[in-house]
Amino acid sequence: MRKFFLTLGYSGLSKYAPGTVGSFVALIIGVFLLNYLPSSESISAESTLFLLSILITLIAVKEINKYEAETHTHDDKSIVIDELVGMWIALSISGATLTQMLLSFVFFRYFDIKKPSIIGKIDRDVKGGWGVMGDDIIAGFFGGILSALVYEIMFKFI
Repeated sequence: MRKFFLTLGYSGLSKYAPGTVGSFVALIIGVFLLNYLPSSESISAESTLFLLSILITLIAVKEINKYEAETHTHDDKSIVIDELVGMWIALSISGATLTQMLLSFVFFRYFDIKKPSIIGKIDRDVKGGWGVMGDDIIAGFFGGILSALVYEIMFKFI
């Protein structure tokens, strides 16, 4: 069950680009949730998705710590639950139109792969579950903010 969770339904076992495959699976699940989560005047589907990201992060950190203690590895490429959290954070910030979703995916993957600034520092220096999750959490924030900005600029000037 832990492997299913950490590999996001085994998508992290992909031979090619497991992080991108995991991010795409997370995008599909996130889009589904954004369309079917109930929303009201007091809470939006995006807010619920963000709160789910926090819950999954807390569970994932604990499970990753157990996995790393058992396997004596750090940040195994098959672990892609961090991509789910980062992708969902980006979606919850940017919004739920098709353009926003695609921008979120592209910018999140960019920040997750390139690891500029603090993202790379977290990836290099933080150990355990928080190290695995932390860089993707920040990449999700950066990706979501940049997606929202680009979307606003596109529709104000185009």
